Amino acid sequence: MTPQPKPEPQPQPQQQPEQSEQPGQPEQPHDLVGIGIGPCNLSLAALAHGVPGGLRAAFYEQRRAFHWHPGLLIEGTTLQVPFLADLVTLADPASPWSFLSYLRHRGRLFPFYFAEKFHIQRTEYDAYCRWVSENLPELHFSHQVDAVRWNTERALFEIDYTHLDANGEAQALGRAHARHLALGVGTQPHVPEPLQPLVDAPTVPVLHSADYLDHRERLLAAGHVTVIGSGQSGAEVFLDLLRHRPQGAEKLTWLTRTEAFAPMEYSKLGLEHFTPDYTHYFHALPEAVRDQLLPRQWQLHKGIDADTMAAIHDELYRRTQHGGWPDLTMTPGVTVRTAGRVATTKVELHLEHTQQATRSRLTTDAVVLATGYRERPLGRLLAGLDPYMRYDSSQRPRVAADFTLVLDPSVAGRVYVQNAEAHTHGVGAPDLGLAAWRSATILNSLTGAEPYPLPARTAFTTFGLEHTNQARPERQPGGLVPLVEQR
Repeated sequence: MTPQPKPEPQPQPQQQPEQSEQPGQPEQPHDLVGIGIGPCNLSLAALAHGVPGGLRAAFYEQRRAFHWHPGLLIEGTTLQVPFLADLVTLADPASPWSFLSYLRHRGRLFPFYFAEKFHIQRTEYDAYCRWVSENLPELHFSHQVDAVRWNTERALFEIDYTHLDANGEAQALGRAHARHLALGVGTQPHVPEPLQPLVDAPTVPVLHSADYLDHRERLLAAGHVTVIGSGQSGAEVFLDLLRHRPQGAEKLTWLTRTEAFAPMEYSKLGLEHFTPDYTHYFHALPEAVRDQLLPRQWQLHKGIDADTMAAIHDELYRRTQHGGWPDLTMTPGVTVRTAGRVATTKVELHLEHTQQATRSRLTTDAVVLATGYRERPLGRLLAGLDPYMRYDSSQRPRVAADFTLVLDPSVAGRVYVQNAEAHTHGVGAPDLGLAAWRSATILNSLTGAEPYPLPARTAFTTFGLEHTNQARPERQPGGLVPLVEQR
């Protein structure tokens, strides 16, 4: 049965930290404990809140409050997915936690209607998520999860956590028990090895784009700035710096490893790679095929959107109207081999151009690394579960179709993962557009029911050939008959 619409949520005070169980008084176990509160687990919490009959759930997050990539909330930047890819709508359009419900609560439905914006600004998405996070009582911020174990006697997961004070210092220790877990610890900024020693040096700003806005004024004041990275973040940082540096004295360099400043694949059929249909198809492929396929699909999610590319070109063209060219360099196909400090105020980058097989040096006053993110390692957090976990040939956790870690059968509880399963579920793993569907899949699996009915088909594309074990398959009108049986 589809969950019934609920009254519009009103702001509620944040719930006080949970009390640990007292001796002789074990607390009632949770049905679900979520670790990490990013968009993925926030989506799960919002949909769990609406499960008929209710779920006893708690979600823990080390940070003091929800923030979504605060260092990249550059003025004017937009989401790369439509507003319908909010936390809940693609699983439950009637949810009180939808983006449209947020607009209604803020009295902004009519302005949004007349704005005719399908892609909203990132700052607005961040504000929407914070609104949801401030009104869900199951969320516990300033709670650092330290360890997870399987308690064989109680057939429950034990979660040890530290409640942090306003300064991030330990205030109290606690323990919770849960039948099931959901890991949504997200990704972390990736710094290439040649530049790792320079990131922490205080004298020269070498920083990841995740921290861009925190250092923006310092970067604008630098004599020469180099941006490294070919994706959307690199393009947005480069454009923002370009717009705010003097004409004719821009002193910018933009380097990428890719062979071109490549556009993101945004055709309507191309976007069907971010559907549940493609996720199911990808998961069913052999491990070796998945590993070969995933790197080749980088342009589906690591390119630059057409509007940003157009805005960069428009700004560059505007700066040529009175003659001359902007004082900047944009070069694709370049790898940073090594890097080091020059005195205490500059950085020297040793570069190699792949196609030319040539090398050169670049001296710069600041570096912004738009070098992407990597899945956060789960080893430390799940050390207590390691004896029960099953790994693939590359020593990565095996993840089933319903987003559960494959564990030893002796563990009755399930551990669901979010945005940590690209190797098994494909390019859609970090995509906001699949968050609500994945959360609904998890809740359907967890409850053994169907609180959120899911569509049987989501793409016009059929990604693989249908196959049959019949000895002589009959030809159907317009159908395909496999010539070789799939192994």
